[in-house]
Amino acid sequence: MQSIAIVDYGMGNVRSVQKALAHVAPNDNVFLTDDAQLINDADRIVFPGQGAMGACMQALNQHGLADVIKSCADEKPFLGICLGLQLLFDHSEENGGTDGLSIIPGNVVKFAKSDLKIPHMGWNTVKQVSEHPLWHNINDNSRFYSVHSYYVKAADASVVAGTTNYGIDFTCAIAKDNMFAVQFHPEKSQHDGLQLLTNFVDWKN
Repeated sequence: MQSIAIVDYGMGNVRSVQKALAHVAPNDNVFLTDDAQLINDADRIVFPGQGAMGACMQALNQHGLADVIKSCADEKPFLGICLGLQLLFDHSEENGGTDGLSIIPGNVVKFAKSDLKIPHMGWNTVKQVSEHPLWHNINDNSRFYSVHSYYVKAADASVVAGTTNYGIDFTCAIAKDNMFAVQFHPEKSQHDGLQLLTNFVDWKN
């Protein structure tokens, strides 16, 4: 049995993530925690987040979790979801400018087109830009559910694993070494979302 820690710092729909992971990994220890030591000791890390990036960074710092997130993202299978993707980057335009964790070089910017409904909310197809074990048994251009007003712009195109079009093509998934992170919500994306979570649980990077 492996342990899967879901980082709970008060800024994410963590219960639905936990429920989805427990469904695909019934024999594993899937748990919510804000304890840095428990996160550090877990076999796999899931890093969700919802809301404003400034508040998320403040909550991470208040819980003393920034350093353990950085070390785990470097050392073990790591899945970021929604703001858990954006927080990996250097800087966001949100909240008048917010520094992220600087794990992945790049920035987080707001959708600029005035004719787009913001936040971007609903189902969109995901183009798989690169092959990756977390795309296993998921067809290219499958649909996933998103809710967000900002998107990531990676400085290094080689980390881009998936894109979505919403007025523009934007990065919705990144992959680097043992890290995989997505803008969409796999826990809300029905069969393909559960498949992605299954792939993460089984991923041997």
